[in-house]
Amino acid sequence: MSLDKEILKYNSESSSPSGKLEGASVVIIDYGAGNIKSIQFAFKRLGVDAVLSNNIYEIKAADKVIFPGVGEASSAMKMLQESGLDKVIPTLTQPVLGICLGMQLMCNSSEEGNTKGLGIFDVAVKKFSNAVKVPQMGWNVIYNLKSDLFTGIKEKEFMYLVHSFYAESCEDAIATTDYEFEYASALKKDNFYGVQFHPEKSGVEGAKILQNFLNL
Repeated sequence: MSLDKEILKYNSESSSPSGKLEGASVVIIDYGAGNIKSIQFAFKRLGVDAVLSNNIYEIKAADKVIFPGVGEASSAMKMLQESGLDKVIPTLTQPVLGICLGMQLMCNSSEEGNTKGLGIFDVAVKKFSNAVKVPQMGWNVIYNLKSDLFTGIKEKEFMYLVHSFYAESCEDAIATTDYEFEYASALKKDNFYGVQFHPEKSGVEGAKILQNFLNL
């Protein structure tokens, strides 16, 4: 069976696990590897009813797409491949925001599980060494902010992070964080954005970033 036919079959058998697409401006990709409820609640606090969906047609129809991720990279990529989302996500034309592992999977590769990524961001994901506590867990600052995603966010604002792997500094970086060394804590290329930190867990300033994403 061809990939296109597999996707058609998959989507004919699946639907939104929560919410309805009608009138929805935001879809959160629900592929089994994301802390999606906390993200959905964060948008609810902004007055937006974000839809949880694994349906490719619903995702492509959304005004904005959130690509979350919590867990292990190779397992998460396998779930994307099983649903055909690994082929679809890079073709999306609306603003897309990857969060944590979602951002890492948008990169070329990850040392976690020797995983080939979606190749949206031209950068590799590496693991922190044993010279620092791994995972990095808690609050750290972001700086060198370079995007409308950070409108109203001051330099060296604190964001909440939980991760053992990081995206190397690169041309696509729109924010930097220092933990053992400087790395890219946010990325942007065309309509694709990614943040290593969790805006949904980063208080008022994190909520501003989500609102800025809605305003893109």
